[in-house]
Amino acid sequence: MQVVITIQHPGHVHFFRHPIDELESRGHEVHVFARESDVAIELLEAYGIDHEVLAGESGSLLSLATVQATYEMRLLRRAQRIDPDVITAIGGVAAAHVASVLGTKSLVFYDTEHATLITKLAYPFADVICTPSCYREEIGPSQETYDGYHELAYLHPDRFDPDPSVLEATDLSPSDTFAVVRLSSWEASHDVGHGGFDDPRDLIEKLEDAGVSVLLTIEGEPPSDLESYQFTTPPEKMHDLLAYADVVVSEGATTAAEAAVLGTPAVYVNPASLGYTIELEDEYGLLFGFNGSDRHTRALQKIDDILEEPDETWERRRNRLLEERIDVTEYVVQRIEALAHTRAMNPTPATNTS
Repeated sequence: MQVVITIQHPGHVHFFRHPIDELESRGHEVHVFARESDVAIELLEAYGIDHEVLAGESGSLLSLATVQATYEMRLLRRAQRIDPDVITAIGGVAAAHVASVLGTKSLVFYDTEHATLITKLAYPFADVICTPSCYREEIGPSQETYDGYHELAYLHPDRFDPDPSVLEATDLSPSDTFAVVRLSSWEASHDVGHGGFDDPRDLIEKLEDAGVSVLLTIEGEPPSDLESYQFTTPPEKMHDLLAYADVVVSEGATTAAEAAVLGTPAVYVNPASLGYTIELEDEYGLLFGFNGSDRHTRALQKIDDILEEPDETWERRRNRLLEERIDVTEYVVQRIEALAHTRAMNPTPATNTS
């Protein structure tokens, strides 16, 4: 079986890392193509994943359109030579377009309801769209749901065992109480008019007053008075830190969800309410979301509540989550193999591109 996987974001590397290993161990050929985006290429190299970079980064919506078109044309040429059985991706705009031209099967994974460009540009062309069961939109007959989260493709205990040596790299010991704080730049197009904490200095002061060390990661350049809180660690080690943290405070949904499935309570301050953040809060009590004009004050109050809870509370809640949710890597591999079999039984002629 020939499989093409496209990578256009660091999170895609995490999601497909273990499925790639599993598919190759079963004798399938996997071809990974990527676009430069943040630390995506750095992660592919850190994990030893063979790949080819087809396009660079984009700095604006206009340049994104140009980069995306370049990426799709180059992906089409590479895929024509491979003749894949399945092309798969998260979001999957390029994957769905190229597969429809080649007459192969496209498998798209997604978990974010408010991404309207994906809905318009990828979903109409995709053969199968897999979403978590908590996804709040109905896509149509091509949609399949599963009982899990993207983060359980790489943070399920069968796939991930945190490495305590990451603490030494940040001058921490296992007995230290610490928080990972992830702040957004709020410069992306979907962030216009939105925001997180009123002033991150209040948050850091709150944590330090409670005896909590602060490890800060922030998009863009931090204010000069917050530089000393920033930490540096290889991007592939970030999840180890989340696992050992006592609390994670994040303006980004993915980081908050990653902490939650690891059993680290997460405070999420962001107006974007997603199916998986709601379920992690309402069903499992591992993530706590805050929005509205008083989001700053209420989030700071929640941090006090979290720090007073015993560790057993979060361990118990995580164990329940793991009992009720699947190893998503296993599901991804199963769906790829099943779709490849479908294509073999019912080949679709390619569109003439000459």
